[in-house]
Amino acid sequence: MLNRLERRFGRYAVPHVTIALIAVQTIVYVLSYTNRAILDFLVLVPRLVMQGEWWRVLTFLAIPPVTNPIFAFFIWYLFYLMGEALENHWGAFHYNVYLLIGYLATIGVSFLVPDAPSSNAFLQASVFLAFAFLFPDFQLYLFFILPVKIKWLALLTWLGYAYTLIFGTWISRLLVLASILNYLLFFGKDIRYRIKTGRRHMEFQAKSWSRPDEKHPFHVCTVCGITDLTHPDMDFRYCMECKGSRGYCTEHIFNHPHILTEEKAQADQR
Repeated sequence: MLNRLERRFGRYAVPHVTIALIAVQTIVYVLSYTNRAILDFLVLVPRLVMQGEWWRVLTFLAIPPVTNPIFAFFIWYLFYLMGEALENHWGAFHYNVYLLIGYLATIGVSFLVPDAPSSNAFLQASVFLAFAFLFPDFQLYLFFILPVKIKWLALLTWLGYAYTLIFGTWISRLLVLASILNYLLFFGKDIRYRIKTGRRHMEFQAKSWSRPDEKHPFHVCTVCGITDLTHPDMDFRYCMECKGSRGYCTEHIFNHPHILTEEKAQADQR
């Protein structure tokens, strides 16, 4: 569906939208030092929107992440790094749609608690989760010293979300759900495949333990033919676009011709 929408509306995509959001937040951050009340004028409060202050449904995106300049710079840097990576990976249109879904969902749930101010922090966090899903082995250096893979930081984020859903306020719970809506729409199918392949992998291991002398690969790259036996450290993935259950190594998961079913090929042509 996204491919069909891109063919029709792709020319309206906004490139480098991450840089634009950071630039606007930086301007508001500087202005807030001279007049702290400007943030109260921009934040999304649905009750005030219904009273005529319509600009709040747009300007809440300009609220800077934190007040500490060091942490603000660090958050902006990560947002830029990951947002640009997603745009390069997906294309500007797909990335715009991802942000748009999270933006509209945030506005929608905020009106369920009209007196509570809503934050854009969870929307930006959804970019982090998408990046961690696509590039789980990307390594960050905490405090410029400690190397940590992004997937472990994403796990901490999910645990934080779980805590918020259990113990948080109603508006924070709703904002968490809104922020993961775009994530689930984009990655839900891939998550189901991973669960399925994980179950198959467990079944395969059980059979291997029952017949230890037999050695058969569980993962095979469709392009180059390497397996989990020949390359045990390789991270194999399965393409959602290709028919059947076709695995690929990390070199070819994003660089291979898709093997489509006849029905899907005809749908893409339309």
